[in-house]
Amino acid sequence: MDVVFLHANGFNARTYRSILAPLADRLRILAPDMRGHGATSLPVESPGRLDWYDLRDDLTAFLAALDLPPAVLAGHSMGATTSLLAAAQTPGRVHALALFDPVILSPAVASALNGPLHDSALAQGALRRRNSFPSRGAAFEAYRGRGAFRSWPDEMLADYVAAAFRDTPGGAVTLVCAPEWEASNYAAQGHDSWAALHAIRRPIRILRAEKDSTARLDEGLERLIAGGQVRVETIAGTTHFLPMERPELVREAILEAAA
Repeated sequence: MDVVFLHANGFNARTYRSILAPLADRLRILAPDMRGHGATSLPVESPGRLDWYDLRDDLTAFLAALDLPPAVLAGHSMGATTSLLAAAQTPGRVHALALFDPVILSPAVASALNGPLHDSALAQGALRRRNSFPSRGAAFEAYRGRGAFRSWPDEMLADYVAAAFRDTPGGAVTLVCAPEWEASNYAAQGHDSWAALHAIRRPIRILRAEKDSTARLDEGLERLIAGGQVRVETIAGTTHFLPMERPELVREAILEAAA
């Protein structure tokens, strides 16, 4: 069984290596870098961007190019939502979904966020992010135990840093995912995750964080949950970085989806 795993906004596929590698003796894991992240060369155009349908279309093109049999689509945060949107568009290529704290907002919240970058606090935070460091080692030490990386094991942080930067001629390193592109992903919330949820006729398992989750699923899923199509579990003691904090649950959910 093939598993296609997509990373979160601002991260890269290598970030999840230590989570996914133990599955490789049972599953084929495909973890592409999304547009604007990691090793991909796909161009980015953030001004005026209103949704994640470009990321969805990249994923559906990836599945079509490889001509995969129905696969498990999995992902974290933006990657989970992109998987959801792609599954609704190309259901014949999807066996099941395993989604880890996907960004699924209420329509009212999504509408409020969708707009100019200056209207989004998350986007503004991304724009203020330091873009360069003297070396990857300096970046690792600056991130270690701080901010969003507070709960990350060192091995995972090292993997993230290895693929998050490109070398410059002067010897420094600069972020591959430019702050402007990361910010545009926070602000572009015009896609319809709820329509995708209701359109999919494949098993969907969602693990969401207990604290500050982006999976706002308290209303609107009653029919899908009652029908057994969607399972939603809140994982105690976790934040939005649930995969980094509970990697064993990520592996269990992916194995179940592949069964």
